[in-house]
Amino acid sequence: MRRYFCALVIGILISITVTSCSSLQILKSHNKQEKEPITFVFYNADGVEDPWTDPVAKEITKATGVTLETDYPVNGSAERIALMIATGEYPDLIFAKGDAGTLIDSRSLIDLSELIDKYGPNIKKLYGDEYEKLRYSEDDPSIYQLSCSKIGHEELETAGTAQLQWAVILANDYKIPKTLADYESMIKKYLALNPSVEGKKTIGISLCCSDWHWYPTLSNPSGYIANGSPDNGQWIVDDNFNVQYKHAVTGQKEYYQWLNKMYEEGILDPEFATQTYADYLEKIASGRVLGLLDATWDYQEAEQVLCAEGKYDRTYAGLPVTMNSNIKCTALREQGIATGWGIGITKGCKDPVRAVQFLDWLCTDEAQILINWGIEGVNYYYDKNGKRCRTEEEVKRSEEDTNYADETGVGKHNYPFPCYGSKKKDENGNSFNITSKESVIKSYNIAEKKALENWGVQMLTDIFPQADSFPKAMYSPLWAQTFPVEVTNIEKKLDDIAWKGLIQCVVCKPEQFESNWSKLQQQLKAAGREEAEKQITSIVKKQAKLWQSEQED
Repeated sequence: MRRYFCALVIGILISITVTSCSSLQILKSHNKQEKEPITFVFYNADGVEDPWTDPVAKEITKATGVTLETDYPVNGSAERIALMIATGEYPDLIFAKGDAGTLIDSRSLIDLSELIDKYGPNIKKLYGDEYEKLRYSEDDPSIYQLSCSKIGHEELETAGTAQLQWAVILANDYKIPKTLADYESMIKKYLALNPSVEGKKTIGISLCCSDWHWYPTLSNPSGYIANGSPDNGQWIVDDNFNVQYKHAVTGQKEYYQWLNKMYEEGILDPEFATQTYADYLEKIASGRVLGLLDATWDYQEAEQVLCAEGKYDRTYAGLPVTMNSNIKCTALREQGIATGWGIGITKGCKDPVRAVQFLDWLCTDEAQILINWGIEGVNYYYDKNGKRCRTEEEVKRSEEDTNYADETGVGKHNYPFPCYGSKKKDENGNSFNITSKESVIKSYNIAEKKALENWGVQMLTDIFPQADSFPKAMYSPLWAQTFPVEVTNIEKKLDDIAWKGLIQCVVCKPEQFESNWSKLQQQLKAAGREEAEKQITSIVKKQAKLWQSEQED
């Protein structure tokens, strides 16, 4: 019996040893595979050509073995994605923006849930309490995309709802325009005294509406200014989660009537409807456009030119302008995580495990520091107290050199991948994001510093209603939601009608405005506006109910 027992023990020990060695070999093989060279094709609906040769990209490849071959739309992402589905030829990774719904409906994106459970601890760590919100719906709890929203983000900089050159603010004794009437008055006052800038005719307000830039310059401002709405794309959501197409909501008519007046009086650029985006930026970079109704990312390139030339008074102040004093500016309002826009893995991916491992690595502290700050000793350094810093030269170059991101890779590979926001810090107390309150204050130019002094505030955002004065968001912003294909198709029809119709309302004679506005409303209704509103309202109310229950848990 003792002999049998000893033999049994020896057998068990041998079995454990063999199993342990086998597991160790598998682990070593797995780790080795993680860094073996692999190229993933990445389709980026917001992308441009990326040779993946910048210093940060090289460091990413060194750490993961992954190289990204970026594909991007030439004739519109909808056409490309429709072609993918028709041919069955997919990239490995995809950022489809508003066309994600089409991919999900055609079962072209894989459910990432199980892969994340096995290989994505850092993904779960980065999203934290927001992780469960990544699930598609109550009926389909799959995770098809990793949201492109910055997690743990606070708006420390904003273009507000409207912009004015600092020269105009100064000439008006640093008055802060709160209403469209104030904004208009300040422009007219400056324009009367300064009909030209450096020999060229001064332009009161300019927009860009010859292509998709009509969204940020003609469409979006109307919701912010006329309705005090946060950014929900082409939709406005009321306090009871009822949804309406933006350009059919009360208050919109008055906003476009005001733009019509600006056009008739020569304040609005007469070329706003036909000029190219390059023309628009050229005018801004010349310093002769006093006012904008735009988003920072859309005019930033031109502003960098002005900064490089030391023309800080010709750069822009973001302002809390609304239609009247009864409407509250929502520029700093925190919105929910953007669940419908993000990185997905297609059913054509050559190695979904490696793809998830790659995305998981991007969520590590090491990767977040790399993609946001760059390379230690080159783009940043640590001071004697262990604080991560950038030299003044590096900051200046990042603000004024339009090729900075392409040449250094800094800030080039965070969007649309998972990324921390300005409130998140590493274990040493350093912000993952280069943008912090301290860095923003330090980066203010001379025109901005003079305004702060006159306004008696610490930050330019202090003149806005603060985030904590708004209720917590109970749904994902609608521009980033994935809707049924039927609804998406209706929305595209509505937008095509609104694009042409709104321009017509702005350029027509004042006495023709009423009839043109009525015609626009009839066309929107005929295109299925009410049906789209009904379906989206149902989706938003279900999401709000789900998020509310998660918050209570």
